[in-house]
Amino acid sequence: MSVDPQTKLVLAQLAAAGGPPMETLTPVQARQAFVLPQGELEEVGRVEDRTIPGPETDIPVRVYYPKEIQASYPALVFYHGGGWVIGNIETHDNVCRALTNLANCVTISVDYRLAPEHKFPAAVEDSYAAVQYVFNQAEAFQVDPSRIAVGGDSAGGNLAAVVANLAKDKNHPAILFQLLIYPSTNIGGEPTVSMRENSEGYFLTKGTMEWFRDCYLNSEEDKQSPLVSPILHGNFKGLPPALVITAEYDPLRDEGEDYAEKLAEAGVDVECVRYDGTIHGFVSMAAVIDQGKRALEKAGSALKKAFN
Repeated sequence: MSVDPQTKLVLAQLAAAGGPPMETLTPVQARQAFVLPQGELEEVGRVEDRTIPGPETDIPVRVYYPKEIQASYPALVFYHGGGWVIGNIETHDNVCRALTNLANCVTISVDYRLAPEHKFPAAVEDSYAAVQYVFNQAEAFQVDPSRIAVGGDSAGGNLAAVVANLAKDKNHPAILFQLLIYPSTNIGGEPTVSMRENSEGYFLTKGTMEWFRDCYLNSEEDKQSPLVSPILHGNFKGLPPALVITAEYDPLRDEGEDYAEKLAEAGVDVECVRYDGTIHGFVSMAAVIDQGKRALEKAGSALKKAFN
């Protein structure tokens, strides 16, 4: 289908704003320029900013509690998008609030170390350490350790998939579900149809993706690591169930759908939902793109079903 009217309006506004391409900025400038329309923030029960121990430095996390008061809750450990270079717990505040309310869970948003100051595998190490800590210190978060999911969007979806694979391989911690929102799964792969067709004019561009990759990776060899490209992981059997969300006009569409297919072939319970007419990042733009609201509702119901 053609680009939906709300998405078209967002693209027109971005074009009219006329900012320089992200890859022409320094990482610090790019982080300052990365603003998504969050709209009015949803109320949740309470929000706490904390730090947890990381492999090298403490990791800031933001913890969202539902309105419904319970002794313990299921948990979603969430990794924000932004190409491993930009984004933080502020840029994805709206997404985490919505998921907390929709799934009636504690959401722990992880401010992992960013590239190029901290190249691969820093983000992976922080992401895995965070879910381990939540599992081991579940009581401190009022979390039921038998009901922990991981999730994220874009680079955060990549990290959620990598963490699910690591947890399975290491047999710790137990992860119940993975929420992968337009995940990057195959950084070094041959360009897919969606990569070729949607690499210009649809928010996420080829130039920006290449810049993210160059900031994140140390070498060409890194592209072949399953900790960078989770689709290269040798064995998907026994992974937790997954919801994979993709967008029609997203360069990453096909690699998200290819990953869902790999999971299904290995017997993993996976649902893959493509949102037609919209672009990469649409879930974060739920304030102005109704498809984003629908995707959040889908994610919330999938999490709730997994938790219950």
